[in-house]
Amino acid sequence: MSAGPSPLSRMNSPSPSKANTAASIHSSSYTAPKPNETQPVVIVGSGLAGLAVALEIADRMPVVILAKRSLGEAATAWAQGGIVGVLDANDNIEAHVADTIEAGAGLVVEPVAKHIAQESAQAIHWLKNKGVPFTTDPSGPSGLHLVKEGGHSHRRIAHAADATGKAIHETLLEQARAHKNIQLLEGWMAVDLITRRHLSHRKPGASKPTKSCYGLYALNLGTSQVEAMAASAVVLATGGAGKVYRYTSNPETATGDGVAMAWRAGCRVANMEFVQFHPTCLYHPEDRSFLITEALRGEGARLELPDGTRFMPQHDPRAELAPRDIVARAIDFEMKKHGLDFVHLNATHLGEAFLKEHFPNIYARCLALGIDISKRSIPVVPAAHYTCGGVVTNLDGLTDLPGLYAVGETGYTGLHGANRLASNSLLECVVIGQNAARAIASAEPIASQPVLAWDESQVEDADEAVVISHNWDELRLLMWNYVGIVRTNRRLERALHRIELLKDEVQDYYANFRISRDLLELRNLLECAELIVRSALMRKESRGLHFSQDYPKTWTVAYPTILTPMRSREGSSRPL
Repeated sequence: MSAGPSPLSRMNSPSPSKANTAASIHSSSYTAPKPNETQPVVIVGSGLAGLAVALEIADRMPVVILAKRSLGEAATAWAQGGIVGVLDANDNIEAHVADTIEAGAGLVVEPVAKHIAQESAQAIHWLKNKGVPFTTDPSGPSGLHLVKEGGHSHRRIAHAADATGKAIHETLLEQARAHKNIQLLEGWMAVDLITRRHLSHRKPGASKPTKSCYGLYALNLGTSQVEAMAASAVVLATGGAGKVYRYTSNPETATGDGVAMAWRAGCRVANMEFVQFHPTCLYHPEDRSFLITEALRGEGARLELPDGTRFMPQHDPRAELAPRDIVARAIDFEMKKHGLDFVHLNATHLGEAFLKEHFPNIYARCLALGIDISKRSIPVVPAAHYTCGGVVTNLDGLTDLPGLYAVGETGYTGLHGANRLASNSLLECVVIGQNAARAIASAEPIASQPVLAWDESQVEDADEAVVISHNWDELRLLMWNYVGIVRTNRRLERALHRIELLKDEVQDYYANFRISRDLLELRNLLECAELIVRSALMRKESRGLHFSQDYPKTWTVAYPTILTPMRSREGSSRPL
């Protein structure tokens, strides 16, 4: 594995989307701080996690937010269900923690779950005060309408109709745009972190720098130039790695950039084998990434076979409200048993008026595709949805590298264990994001250091970009077929062998040609794919989102899977 583009020896990696040309991207201009000015906090990612950090710290420190596409393209905006809040007098912190632990299949770090649950009411009030238009109910706790989702024992999900993430994202993004201390950069992609090995030679007698993060190299997709951005702290809020799979509910941005960069810089990662497959993604040739929220099942929608037979009660007593891993495996089982491409989610009995009021976006989106969900069932299939593992952090989002933080889906706090409880993700973004902002503001600043400039003197323009799109397609297909909902050692070993070959090809491409977003995204996805497979091979049991036919039993005692980089003189990084 490459340790990342050093100014001395760079490597490039691909990604296949057709809109990925630099010419199609509007890139903002970057204003570097003057020598006597405070170094900014550089946040990679413009979703809820990154915005929570930015808005909490911008009154005290300058902030730069990088978005490799438009600022509006973040997984947050795709979240339909809602955000957890212990607000009802009939609910309590202990019940939320118990539900989180139950869903997490024995791998949830209880003190972490308790801390985040205790902060849940504050997080929702913070969002309300920012202007987020949650659905109201005059008789509800804090005047909010709360819903119940799979795995929850109480109604505790605050929502904005069925487009909660979009409402949150648009509200916070508007505030970030208006803040004089926040610089928003569209069309900028982080390449790699600046660490000790990227520093230029020190003057005689100068103190030896500690192993810290001093900033990052970022590619301006409009000009194809790479800028070295110095930072007082770097926050990785890039989301997950869902695009490593052929079918995913994630946006195009979910290419594991933050996890890959942190790994190459020497940070530990944990629990990468636990990839949550959302049970109900719309199955339609014109829209294969539209999520059908769990809240629809929470209100009574039923999963059925083509003949109308309901099958979930045979798999779990909680039926459609069982945790996502159980529902996804049940659907996978029924699809394979009956030779189906999809199953049916039937909400017709809820009535047109109810569906239009509570699920207006789903109703409209499906209707535009010719599906009236008040009259016919919705074709659904599981799809890669959430990366439960990530970069190891503490409750402040601090990684193994001083000056580097990871928040949201990029980080691993121990909250989600072997399976994320519905709607805990947005809550974690706010709580850990706020914690990180306070930690950054109070931390002793890392002294700025002279950084090596990006060197492209030994590379040339790419001659065969088809290599990128071909390898991207091959990676996503082999991950879907060999590292999906149900796994075997043989499939995992085959996947690992092919991933290593693809990495060698991409490494060679990266070393010899100028970088592009597609190349960088493929490079990062290959890094994440290897971490997922190696983590899966290490787990000799079935637990939560990881089900192995070779090891179908669950151990009595559970441990997280932690991979530690081993760095060589060339800067390569491989799991022990």
